Amino acid sequence: MTRILSLMIACMLILFSSRISAQQTMQSLSLSGNINSGKTEQMEINLFDADNKLIKTEIADANGKFSFNDLKGGTYMVKINRNGSEIYHSEKISLTENTTLPSIDLNVKSIEAVTITKTKPLIERQDGKMIMNVENSIASTGNSAFEVLEKAPGVNIDSNDNISLRGKGNLLVQIDGKNTPMTGSDLANYLKGIPSSTIEKIEFITNPSSKYDAAGSAIINIKLKKEQRKGTNGSISTSLGTGKYVKNNNSFSINHRNKKINIFGNYSFAYREAYNGLVLDRNFYEENNFKKAYVQDNYLKFKFNSHVAKAGMDYYLNDKNILGFSAGLVSNKFNVNGDNSNVTLGSNYLPESTFTTVNRSNDRWTNLSFNLNHKYTIDSLGSEISTDFDYINYANSSLQSFDTSTHDISSGTDNLDIIKGDMDGKLNIYSLKSDLTKNFSNDWKLESGVKTSFVKTDNDLKFFNASSGIPVPDLSKTNHFIYKENINAVYGNVSKKWEKFKATAGLRLENTNVKGTQITTNQINKRNYTQLFPSAVFSYDLTDKSNLEINLSRRITRPSYNQLNPFKFYLDPTTLKAGNPDLNPQITMNYELAYSLSNKYFATLSYSKTSDNITDILKPVTENGQVVTVQTIENLSSASYFGLNLIAPVKVTKWWEMNNSANFYYGSYTGNVSGTQINNQGNFTFSINSINSFKLGNGFTAELTGNYKAREVYAYLNMRPNWYLNIGAQKKFNNNSVLKLSFTDVFFTSNLKGQTVYNDYLENFAVKRDTRVATISYTYNFGSSKNGQPRKTGGAEDLKERVGS
Repeated sequence: MTRILSLMIACMLILFSSRISAQQTMQSLSLSGNINSGKTEQMEINLFDADNKLIKTEIADANGKFSFNDLKGGTYMVKINRNGSEIYHSEKISLTENTTLPSIDLNVKSIEAVTITKTKPLIERQDGKMIMNVENSIASTGNSAFEVLEKAPGVNIDSNDNISLRGKGNLLVQIDGKNTPMTGSDLANYLKGIPSSTIEKIEFITNPSSKYDAAGSAIINIKLKKEQRKGTNGSISTSLGTGKYVKNNNSFSINHRNKKINIFGNYSFAYREAYNGLVLDRNFYEENNFKKAYVQDNYLKFKFNSHVAKAGMDYYLNDKNILGFSAGLVSNKFNVNGDNSNVTLGSNYLPESTFTTVNRSNDRWTNLSFNLNHKYTIDSLGSEISTDFDYINYANSSLQSFDTSTHDISSGTDNLDIIKGDMDGKLNIYSLKSDLTKNFSNDWKLESGVKTSFVKTDNDLKFFNASSGIPVPDLSKTNHFIYKENINAVYGNVSKKWEKFKATAGLRLENTNVKGTQITTNQINKRNYTQLFPSAVFSYDLTDKSNLEINLSRRITRPSYNQLNPFKFYLDPTTLKAGNPDLNPQITMNYELAYSLSNKYFATLSYSKTSDNITDILKPVTENGQVVTVQTIENLSSASYFGLNLIAPVKVTKWWEMNNSANFYYGSYTGNVSGTQINNQGNFTFSINSINSFKLGNGFTAELTGNYKAREVYAYLNMRPNWYLNIGAQKKFNNNSVLKLSFTDVFFTSNLKGQTVYNDYLENFAVKRDTRVATISYTYNFGSSKNGQPRKTGGAEDLKERVGS
């Protein structure tokens, strides 16, 4: 630990000295000009460097004059936008001294003549990320973040709500760069409370560099909308949908920005009703002889009331310093009404008994987050130092009631068991990080940073047996678990760009200290370890339009906080959930070879090898003489992944565009669970996604999306194929409003079916959700259209993934 702290202090001194050195060597040149036009107040002037990287943005004064100051000698270009469209593009400008450009003659008529409306594609790839622009998707209208992810290309969600990307599980799911504190069903319920109307885009990062936190086999980052245009802007949106149940989303956002200050705020409210139907056929064997079966029909109805709010401010102290803060709130209140019926079959396949369980649950999740950030611009090359402090608090509570009526057929007797549950959970995260980005004029780039974080989670679960009419504490189910964690990290990346070749190499060091305490049993688990995480990217321009890239990285996935908690959570008399305090973190080596053509067509070959693969499993156990099924988590010995991802947009006609993607992969798993050994078990599988956009004229557009997922074998789980079809249309009006109509999963075919197999256990299951939904929405945008630049803030990027079960 002393070595780690010393290393962090040394790195901070390097950052500080780099900042002082950069200040001393910085040149200060200016580039100014004048625009001859009748409406210069509607224009923004952008300055780009020789690599087409945006350096600064200015607004002309009433006389059309503008100026860029504190520049370093080099090559620049000036571009002018009006109403979000480019109307002027200068030649390259060599800046060696203070320079005044010739007058730029633009008039309003010529501007109107060349105005072009450009819509971002639904799927695009930038800087090693696949990006899904949700705000451009008609089919996403009126949905939740969970439903948008469920239908994203390459994403799979299993019957336990675990999310995987291109066959890889144990992902890091982020909201605006901050990790969500849940996994499995808890994460699903959290995402179901976030309306799609608040989402700008989703980033899929399959091979993050050392700059990112080392957690997670890959990263899914959900970026919420934040208005960046100058002036006062905002939007109002509402939607109403119905499948089996009603769904309503409403959102409002507003932003005011000038040269000194940027103030933003947004709020959304959603009321959604949904259901989860699960049919199970569980068969138990002993030495291949059938012993018992449970045939179950589970039906859960959810009612969500969610509030999402965020507000903040960026203050531009001067040309070099920006100070900002933000505060966020997510409140998700949902009621669960569950009905479970079961028939128990004996060894002769005849019914022995039946039971019905009535589950009533009132749950509430509350998330408060605060961020304070500062950015110092070192020079005009884009060098900067950024610092973030984050405090994040999560609280969840649940009041549960399980009433189980059992009927024994042979004796004709009946029995009633009433279990009451009271769960409270608290999580506090403190995170501080500082990053240096130093660009050099000879195309060298240095990135380095330090980070420390502290986490404490406290889960208190109380169960009472109320069968006699008087609640009595049930100590066999009651539990209290406290988890503390401290992670310290330091990283460095160095990159160099030549004419056609670019190389980046990085190394991240993370020191982890954890302590889990089981209060009821006084069981304590401690772990301390320090590991290195290298990464490298090599990129070569084969031609002016084609590029080849090699990418590799080492990643770690730490068990979620609740995955380590061994308390037992009963779903019905035959099913329980339990964590595993003996879980090890999994380590993954990722390799990618990517080819791009015209920055439109992409082919990516992937290989990854994972040791101690963290796997959600469903296995039989014997408890109090009765065979039951437990949902838990265990480490498999290893997992291997081979994949090919293809992206190919096609412009069929002037009015018809297709965005096609396909993912082919083979997953292989080795391990031993519940006495069942598997060796390199898996299969070749694929998924295909096609999004078709039709421009119908007069502001009308339509969309047709189809997706097919082939059969997949994941360790002990065998998933059947499924597919879906979405349709939608929208109309854009001259008053900056949009009316959308969508119909998702038209043929109600996206539901999951599969099988779980062990030596003495076989389970068939079928899951149905409220996926066939018709939705109408209306959005009105108001205010200015002058674009600004977004700022990335937030330092708690490796913590919030791991709270749930």
